Amino acid sequence: MELKRIVGYEAAKLVKDGDIVGLGTGSTTHYFIKKLGERVKKDEIEVMGIPTSYQSFFLAKESGIPVTTLNEHDIDIAVDGADEVDPDLNLIKGGGAAHTMEKIVDGSAVRFVVIVDSSKIVDQLGSMPVPVEVIPDAMRVVQRNIEIIGGAPALRMAERKDGPVITDNGNFVLDVAFEEIGNPWDLEVELNSIPGVVENGLFTGLADEVLVGKDGKVETLKRI
Repeated sequence: MELKRIVGYEAAKLVKDGDIVGLGTGSTTHYFIKKLGERVKKDEIEVMGIPTSYQSFFLAKESGIPVTTLNEHDIDIAVDGADEVDPDLNLIKGGGAAHTMEKIVDGSAVRFVVIVDSSKIVDQLGSMPVPVEVIPDAMRVVQRNIEIIGGAPALRMAERKDGPVITDNGNFVLDVAFEEIGNPWDLEVELNSIPGVVENGLFTGLADEVLVGKDGKVETLKRI
């Protein structure tokens, strides 16, 4: 947790007075939002946040960060976590089931900064399943089509309620395991081409830089 705190605090330094900020979702981004709220109060900077989930919305309000929407403002900088990061800064996201709005917000930002600890850095994506948000009525046919392209889908079940996880958009999440992900760019498009799929957790070509917490320090990786 200390590495998450360090990298979250470092990312908060990147936000400038007047910025519209995309607020990611997850345990690492939690520290970023809390620190940004401190800057709003102590440094008296004026920013507005665009949350990617109810979690980040409530945390922003609690931290004193005014919120807005993409319908009202463009995003200067988005800060978000990731579940996996490969050498080309492609990502797997969606462990918190917020990847649809995360991709919209992160992909709309002028600058998209990813914050992770070193355990999230991998040689190739695919050690964890790819989250796929699915319209409930389409789940069976989506599962069948995912199996055709080589995936093994499993419906994500809730831990503290009976039944499946329900996203902020009212949909289900399939966690799809692949033997390997040789070309994440093509797989991202292929998954999103299946009727009934809302969005998947592969984020290819979106991250501008990744702040990595390692050995008590922060290392910056930039897309070439």
